[in-house]
Parts: sequence; C-alpha cells; structure tokens
Amino acid sequence: MRIAILQCDNVLDKFQKDFGNYPQMIIDLLTSVEDKLEVEIFDVQKGKYPECIDNWDLFITTGSKASVNDNEVWIKDLIGFIQKLDADQKKLIGICFGHQAIAVARGGSVVKSDKGWGIGISSNRILTQPDWMNTQNSCLNIIVSHQDQITLLPKGTKVIAESDFCPYFMVQWGEHFLSVQGHPEWNRQYSKSLINDRRNIIPIKRIEEGLVSLEKEPNNHEFAQWIIMFAQREIL
Repeated sequence: MRIAILQCDNVLDKFQKDFGNYPQMIIDLLTSVEDKLEVEIFDVQKGKYPECIDNWDLFITTGSKASVNDNEVWIKDLIGFIQKLDADQKKLIGICFGHQAIAVARGGSVVKSDKGWGIGISSNRILTQPDWMNTQNSCLNIIVSHQDQITLLPKGTKVIAESDFCPYFMVQWGEHFLSVQGHPEWNRQYSKSLINDRRNIIPIKRIEEGLVSLEKEPNNHEFAQWIIMFAQREIL
C-alpha cells in the first residue's frame, strides 16, 4: 500500500528528541499493524503535494496547531486539494486538523468551541459499525488536543462516534473519507508533556482533568487496524 502523508505541522523542537515528528508517529502507528507500506511525506505548509494522486492508495493528514479558519494560503490550498481528492474519490484519513479541514472542504462549519480545550483522553460512544470496522467495544478512547470543533455536517456523512463534549468525533464522509477529532498516533507521554507545556493557556481545572484521563488506555492499535481496513476496502 502506498501512503502519502500530508504534513500540516511539526512537533516542537524540544519534544522531537523524545517523541519524533508527526509523520513518524503516523508511520509507527500504521506499521504496528501492517508492514507492507510505502510512505512519502509532503509538507503542505511549504506547498508540497503529490504530483499524481493516482499513484497513492491512501492520503493521511497530520494534525496542526493552526485553525482551518486561519487566513493562510497553505490552508486554503490544502482544502482545495481535499476537494480534488473528494471529486476523484481517493481515500483520505483526516486527523484532528484534517478532520476539520474535510468538514470545511465539504461545506461544513468549524468554530472555536465555547466548551474550551479538549485534552487528554476523550471517551466516545460508538454509534455504528461500518463493514470495515471490526470491534467489540462500545466506547472509543482516543487522545485529543483541540479547541476548534465541527458544528455543522454536510449531507452524505455518517457519525461513527460521539461524546457530549464533541458530537462529531469520528465521521465517515461518503465511501472514501474517514476522519477523527483525536490523535490515534499520539502516546500518553507525549500528550502529558504537551498538556504541561500549555499550563499558561489552559485553565488549571481542565489541565488536571486531562492528566487524570491519561490513566485510561487509548484504542490506538485498534484505530490503526480500522485505517488499514478502510483503506483496503473497495468503493462500491
């Protein structure tokens, strides 16, 4: 399987020694369940994109500290590229920022939530199980770090998992796009380091709640399996 990672941000330099950068986190996640992968990284913040989208079986966005509503050329270009993938029914996995970028590309809405920061591990109710999603769980635990949320979904979407805090946590868009508000590629230690680094911008009560939530085990491995199964299924 050939995978193009659309890199939308970098791990802070002070954390890269211990945790690596975002594309490598995604590679490590996917190779934990599938070793026959060819991966190339495209830094979309620098305007780098695959020349021929037909050469790739799957596209994946990283997260980003940017907002999809920021007036940045690279964000507008990314949304345009997502619309091209959509028109050609190419498989795309959107992670956090990418989840929201898909919503904007398809005519939905994203705003900074009045619920504040989502950090730590988010526990979500699984509402439906498509044919590619093999699980016995009724709850999906995934690490999160976000303020923006999708508030309006366009037609042709299926909400797979939700919480009271984030109603559109995991969404399937037609037969070829899948996205999640969380970070299945992050580990708990990285989340903890980032939470502690943001004590000056996140209320202390939310910091404490986020750190306590990290006692849960995230469903990263299972989510990696879902990505591979979604990527391999044929579009009817």
